Amino acid sequence: MGDVSAFAVSQKLRSQSDVSALEARLATIAETQRQIAELLSTRTTCVSPAAGIAIPELRAHPDKSILSTGIVGTGNSAHALASYLSAAGCDVRMYSRSPIKADHINSIRHVYSEDRILGRFELKGAYSAPRDFAKHCKTIFVATVATAYREVAETLAPYLNSSHTIILFSGKFGGAREFQLQLLAKGLSDLPKIVETDSLFACRLVADSRVWIRGIKRWTLFSSVTKSQTEVCAPIINAYFPGLTPATNLVQRGLTDFGALAHAPIALTNMHSIDRAEEFLFYYQGMTPRTVAILEQMEEEFRTIAKAYGCDLIPMKDLLDRYYGCDASDLYSAMTTVPNYRHSLSPKTLNHRFFYEDVACSLVPFEQLARLAGKETPILSSMISLATCVVGEDFRKTGRTLESLGLGDFDQSEIVRFLNS
Repeated sequence: MGDVSAFAVSQKLRSQSDVSALEARLATIAETQRQIAELLSTRTTCVSPAAGIAIPELRAHPDKSILSTGIVGTGNSAHALASYLSAAGCDVRMYSRSPIKADHINSIRHVYSEDRILGRFELKGAYSAPRDFAKHCKTIFVATVATAYREVAETLAPYLNSSHTIILFSGKFGGAREFQLQLLAKGLSDLPKIVETDSLFACRLVADSRVWIRGIKRWTLFSSVTKSQTEVCAPIINAYFPGLTPATNLVQRGLTDFGALAHAPIALTNMHSIDRAEEFLFYYQGMTPRTVAILEQMEEEFRTIAKAYGCDLIPMKDLLDRYYGCDASDLYSAMTTVPNYRHSLSPKTLNHRFFYEDVACSLVPFEQLARLAGKETPILSSMISLATCVVGEDFRKTGRTLESLGLGDFDQSEIVRFLNS
């Protein structure tokens, strides 16, 4: 009887705690809505206080060329980026290979954004002719899948020069190097500045020209191919995104990517549900503490690689906190308290960017860097092998290898010297 009474008291206390937590959350939402209403009473657009960032006012920037921005791509991230850049005062133009899509964007010339950034944002136009696009845009953001970089570089190469800056949005490891090599292969000698960083927006297109931005990263790293090139790019990228920090080198930037760590393990441990197209919350429901044990071991392997190439990594739980804000007491708590992860659904197929980008463009070269340094990566390597088996593509052959990045003949020390030059 005493046990039953104790259980009843425990359940009552838990119920009271749940009610208190819900009341606190509702109060926070109400206060955020009040602040948004106050902001919108004096303007047509605003950034939600929940976003945790302020969009810079670039019209006052001394270098007016920074306002001439272009976006390659017309998907989720491209539309979110268009909203952000337009809100910052930039003249935003988009590029699509499809004349039909470019004509459609030209007929509308605006983007509606919801949640973290609210409002209607004007576009200067869209192009399907790369010459005209490059002529009007001094800073070009490439907001496509990482596997499209070679094609984008090949298309733009005849029209680029050193007056341009290319910012690869979600470059994965070595995207800047891959883009640079493709420009060189097309005979371009007057190279633009090239820098890679993560996509900063958790977002989804919910209707034509309407994007839902449910989260914005408050911080991440950026890097060009070499340290000296990163220093040249820093003032430009920090003008657009004041919260970003230059990486020690390209390896540190590539390894400081939560998607590279988490996407493949979570997808593989839930592959039956994904293969059946069963919908679940990818981070909140696709994980248990045992899944996190895999991530933690792989994180140690990431850290071993970083040290071998002269850099350090911040713990992934702290990375998530710096991204979005969360409970960083441990990795499981961090992943299950990131606010926008409550909306992150599982993919509907295993033929997904979690493998074609995160495995092929990050884990494959990470494994090669580790072997070059004499380090073992059993968990990371198993992710590549399992993904290869499940998807049916040999990512170690088709992925972004050190050879394809022009580093195949380098030893460990030569790579360090090259990246730090």
